[in-house]
Amino acid sequence: MKYALLSVSDKTNLTELAQGLTKAGYKIISTGGTAKTLTESGFSVTSIEDITEFPECMDGRLKTLHPRISGGLLGVRDNPEHLSTMQEHKIPFIDILVVNLYPFKETISKPNHTLEEAIEKIDIGGPTMIRAGAKNHKYVAVVTDPADYEELIHRAEEDTLDEAYRYKLAAKAFRHTAAYDAHISKYLTQTLPDELFPEDLTLTFRRQSDMRYGENPHQKASYYVGDSQGSIEDAEVLHGKALSFNNIADAHGAVALAREFTDQPVCVAVKHATPCGVAVGSSALEAYTAAYECDPTSIFGGIVAFNREVDEATAKKMYEVFLEVIIAPAFSPGALEVLTKKKNLRLLRLPGLGDLNKADSHRKAYTFEFKSVGGGLLIQESDANDIGGEEHNVVTETTPTKEAMADLIFGMKVVKHVKSNAIVVVKNGCLLGQGGGSVSRIWAAEAALARAGDGAKGAVLASDALFPFPDVVEACAAAGVTAIIQPGGSKNDQASIDARNQHNIAMIFTGVRHFRH
Repeated sequence: MKYALLSVSDKTNLTELAQGLTKAGYKIISTGGTAKTLTESGFSVTSIEDITEFPECMDGRLKTLHPRISGGLLGVRDNPEHLSTMQEHKIPFIDILVVNLYPFKETISKPNHTLEEAIEKIDIGGPTMIRAGAKNHKYVAVVTDPADYEELIHRAEEDTLDEAYRYKLAAKAFRHTAAYDAHISKYLTQTLPDELFPEDLTLTFRRQSDMRYGENPHQKASYYVGDSQGSIEDAEVLHGKALSFNNIADAHGAVALAREFTDQPVCVAVKHATPCGVAVGSSALEAYTAAYECDPTSIFGGIVAFNREVDEATAKKMYEVFLEVIIAPAFSPGALEVLTKKKNLRLLRLPGLGDLNKADSHRKAYTFEFKSVGGGLLIQESDANDIGGEEHNVVTETTPTKEAMADLIFGMKVVKHVKSNAIVVVKNGCLLGQGGGSVSRIWAAEAALARAGDGAKGAVLASDALFPFPDVVEACAAAGVTAIIQPGGSKNDQASIDARNQHNIAMIFTGVRHFRH
């Protein structure tokens, strides 16, 4: 007799699976809710208690942890001693094991769940069976994903459950249990205030999509996501072809910068991971128009993100330009009618991007950033500082005007998302020029001022880190910049302050550096 043990929390396509396995000559063993579902659907099922001769108990905690189950999965079938033991103790050979686990991740995703509820959703018997069957894959086929049922049924009917197939299933089974345990360990660790960086870091990411290629056509790539943080991984693709590797990276950067703004409509344009246009306005159209005018050349082929709904008027304006991706919390019907005429333009709807409370909570979220370094991994808390809430100490004789102060805060929000060394020049809530990724701060400043051109007169400048020398101040004075914001903290701060006083330039120290390497 060939046996298939089915014990699943996710009942997707369960009856189709049972029908296929029954047709292929397998006798079905099942547990609890799975057995009830199958029996009510008219299938003949052998209950787990009939095999173990022991009742399910302890609120279902104890049902499959039994030698007749583990032995049926672990028995080596060309080992005489194993065969003798199985015969003596009435242990059946289990040829197919189909298990998916208690919904732990789904439970902890509920906002009002309790620790007790989470603990109860830690599966014990399921992982034990999966690991046993996967270890003994030479004889046992272990399936943990309903997506694999169709091939399993076909192979069972054709009697082609060969060892290579079972080996492939075993590898996937161990990935499944490893990810399951990773979710549990992460959840429990995060409840401990002193375990911010544990001695062993267990992470799990699930493949969301395959990429045609990576940063360059000769590099293979895929897109994996971890726990959702309301960023680009949660966006709904409304239109257009699949996102590329670089699209996803740039879109994430655009969304992160757009989240810095909550009280005004903002438009963020990103090209090659760098903001090329950022502006606030009274409407999406006004913000986009100003952002476009920041750099009409670089926005070509760029990524654009809004924190407000895109209306038809804004859509018509964007239709005039070649864009790769547009991200917004919503698109009006008229906007969709306009933009979907471009076959390849990707339109992404990310509702949380327009929810001010969610945007603010996202900024404050307990999140981490990762950076691979060879065979290692750097991990840090996200730079989630509220720029507007940082200290803004005037250290010069000249005090910035109310309008300049608003621009200084705007500039610091933008420069935080430019690759360091980073300098930006802004005026009237609009990015005029940026210098990023420079090995010298003066070079970054010169690049930003050059891009701003005559617009730098009356503008303000923001720096992600301190000024080691007063050379940046001198460059600002020559360009007509009226105010500067920077962290301060250099041994030569006084030299920069003296230079600013000489040129009547207001300067703000925040005490907070915002490097982005």
